Amino acid sequence: MSTRNTVKTAIMGLALTLSITMVLAGCGASSGSPEQTDHSSGSGQPVVVNNVEPAAGLIPSDTDDTAGWKVVTQLFEGLVTFGKNGKVVNAGAQSITPNADASQYTIALKPGLTFSNGERITAETYAKSWSFAANAANGMMGASIFSTIAGYDALQNEKGNPKAQLSGLHAVDDNTLKVDINGHDSSFGYKVGDVAFLPMPSNAYNNIKAFGEHPVGNGPYKLASWTHDREIRMTPNKSYKGPRKPSNQGLTFKLYTNADSAYSDLEGGNLDVLDTIPNSALTTFRSDKDVTPYIKPGPAFKSFTIPQKLKHFSGEEGRLRREAISLSIDRKDIATKVLHGTATVATDFTAPTIEGYTNKLAGSDVIGYNPKEAKELWKKADAISPFDGQFRLAYSADSGFKPWVESIVNSIKNTLGIDATPYALPTQKEFSGAIHNRTINAAFAQGLQSDYPHPEGYLVQAYDSSAADGKGLNNGDYKSQEFDSLIDKAAAQPSLSNSISTYQQAEETLLRDLPVIPLWYANVAAGSSKNIRHVDFNYMGLPEYEKITK
Repeated sequence: MSTRNTVKTAIMGLALTLSITMVLAGCGASSGSPEQTDHSSGSGQPVVVNNVEPAAGLIPSDTDDTAGWKVVTQLFEGLVTFGKNGKVVNAGAQSITPNADASQYTIALKPGLTFSNGERITAETYAKSWSFAANAANGMMGASIFSTIAGYDALQNEKGNPKAQLSGLHAVDDNTLKVDINGHDSSFGYKVGDVAFLPMPSNAYNNIKAFGEHPVGNGPYKLASWTHDREIRMTPNKSYKGPRKPSNQGLTFKLYTNADSAYSDLEGGNLDVLDTIPNSALTTFRSDKDVTPYIKPGPAFKSFTIPQKLKHFSGEEGRLRREAISLSIDRKDIATKVLHGTATVATDFTAPTIEGYTNKLAGSDVIGYNPKEAKELWKKADAISPFDGQFRLAYSADSGFKPWVESIVNSIKNTLGIDATPYALPTQKEFSGAIHNRTINAAFAQGLQSDYPHPEGYLVQAYDSSAADGKGLNNGDYKSQEFDSLIDKAAAQPSLSNSISTYQQAEETLLRDLPVIPLWYANVAAGSSKNIRHVDFNYMGLPEYEKITK
C-alpha cells in the first residue's frame, strides 16, 4: 500500500462528500459584543450566510464535510493559507524549507502567536496536534493526510496508545519544527494548508468530543454559539494576527435544510450571502432585482462513486459496468438544460483552475456519451453475471442535488434499460454517516475540492489506497498498486512542474478503473443582498467571508 495521502476540502476536502459549489465561510457574532469594538467597518451587525448542520463536531482533523469545513477554517489558522491565485501565503509559518530531495522540512514559526484563550502556539503545539490526528486510536477522519510523515505506520493500530506521537516530528525549540518524511513529499509545503493540519490547544485532548462542541481556536473568529440545526454565530478574534483579519463585525451561519428557503431569505433581505443558487433560481437570479449575482469559474470536481464492494461492480464485470454507466450519461445535455450553464463537462479528475489540469488524457472518451457502446458493454457484463436489482444513486435531500441526480438516473435508465433510481437521504449528516459507516449500499454523489491548489489534493485523498477504509476521502475503497506507485513517483519529483506528467499518468489509470464516474466542474454561482459589499472569491472559487461588509 502506498503511504501517500492528502485530505480535502478538500476537499477539501476538501470534501469530504463536498457540495458542488463548496465555499469558504467566515464566522460571526451578534451586535453589541465587546469583541466588535476594534472593528470600525460595517453596520455593527454580523454578516449572515447560509450553511447546513455540520456532520460532526468542529474538530479540524475530523472535518470532511463542507458544512463543518466552512466553520472550522475560520475558527483556526494553520501554517499557511493561499492567495487569490493559489500562491502559498505564510500564516503561522515564518518559513517552510525542504532539503534537497524533499525528505525533510524545517518549519520556522512566527513568534508570539496564541490561541484565543491566551495559550502560546509553539512547535510542540503542532507536533501534538498532528500526532493526535494521525493516530488511528483517535479515529480522526483526516488521519491519512499525515501518511508521508515518518512514524505514521506505527500509529495505525486502532487499539494502540492514543497519546503516541509521530516519530518524524521534532520540536527543536519553541519556534522550530523539523519534519522527517517517509521517502519524498514535494507537495508538503502545499499540504500543510489542509484543514487537518490546523493546530489545537492543549485542552482539546481532555475531551475531544466536548471540544468539538465548544472549540477554542486561533483563527479570524471565535465561536459565540452553536444552536444545532438553527445557527452558528461567531465573533472576531481580537488576538488574531494573521493575513485574514476580519473587516466585518462577525458572521452568522443560518442552517438550512432547503436551498429554496435560503434563496427566499436572500431575496427578502434575511440572508446576506448565498453560496449556492438553487436549481429553481438558476435561470432568474442574474436578473433578480433583489440579488447581486456572481458567476465565476470554480475548482469543484463533481462525480459519483460506485463502491468497490457494490454487487455487480467488482472485477471484470464491474469494470465493464462502470464504463457502460459512464457512457450512458449525457453530461452536456444535463449541464445545459438542468444546471443552466453553471457547470462544465469534466475531462479529468482535477479542475481547470489547478495547475496540471488537462483535456487530453488517454482514455478520456469514457467520459463521453455513447449509448450504443454503453449497451454493448452492459451486455458483455451480463454474460459474466446477469444484473439484478436496482442501480441506486444516493444524495442528501438538503443538498439541492435532486434535479441533476434524477437526470443522471433517467439517462442511465433510458440507455441501459435497467431499474435505475434516485436514493435520497434526508440530511447531509445522515448521508455522510452512511458513507463513512459503509452502510449506504448504493452509488453516491460526491464532490471534491482541495484545500490546497495542487493535483495531489484531488488525486491522493480520493483514490490512494492509504485514504481508503475510512482514513480519508477514498469512500469507495478503491485500491490500485499501479495508481499508488505513480503517486509515489510524482511525490519524489523536485517540483510541481516536474510531477505533472506523472500525475496525469495516474489519472489515466483512474479512467480505466473508474472508481468514480466523472461528471463536471461546478462554476461559482452565488448571490448577495444589494446592501452587501466586498464579496469576492479566492483561488478555490470560495467567498472570502472575512472581507464582506454591510
